[in-house]
Amino acid sequence: MRPKNIEKEEAIRSIALQIIAEEGLENLSMQKLAKAANVSPRTIYIKYENKEDFLIKLFIDEVLASYENAMLENFSTDMSFAEGVKKIWTNSFNYFKENSHHYALMQYGKSSPLLNKAYLERGIKEGDFFAPVHQFLMQHVNTGTIKKLPVQVLRALLFAPLFDLINEYFEHLQRPKQIITDKVIADCCEAVAKGLLL
Repeated sequence: MRPKNIEKEEAIRSIALQIIAEEGLENLSMQKLAKAANVSPRTIYIKYENKEDFLIKLFIDEVLASYENAMLENFSTDMSFAEGVKKIWTNSFNYFKENSHHYALMQYGKSSPLLNKAYLERGIKEGDFFAPVHQFLMQHVNTGTIKKLPVQVLRALLFAPLFDLINEYFEHLQRPKQIITDKVIADCCEAVAKGLLL
């Protein structure tokens, strides 16, 4: 792909994420996207079969992949449980603060069939993404550091409170006072980590 085409593709994806964040997934159409990106709808359909195909590729390539890279920065499966959880939470919070549009699509992906369709289309099995996190959790289960629960349950206990706090962070951007600070994230992270310890 030529550099100009890469720039155009990046612009289309960025605009799509903005529309999803500001107007909702249901209000994204290929015609609206083409108009906002100042391209013809045909340009978009050259690369994507339809809206669903576009969203699957956007979700995996633009959101999941970049979030995984950011979340795992300076993370090691050999970290102590508290240290590893803190790194995951801090990296995630900082990433989504800087990428609010990505967060919006992540939220839609969790509550729609999009995630499963995306995984099926790409042949992605559970654990292909965020494998180091799964490995980290299972190592701490095996060494008796944390409660023995299925990895899916541990993952939910680790991420659900974090995503709720990130959601509160964005809700409070429009309010007089931001209650979700780095300190609040750190304190909540410590509470979650302690709650999983044996």
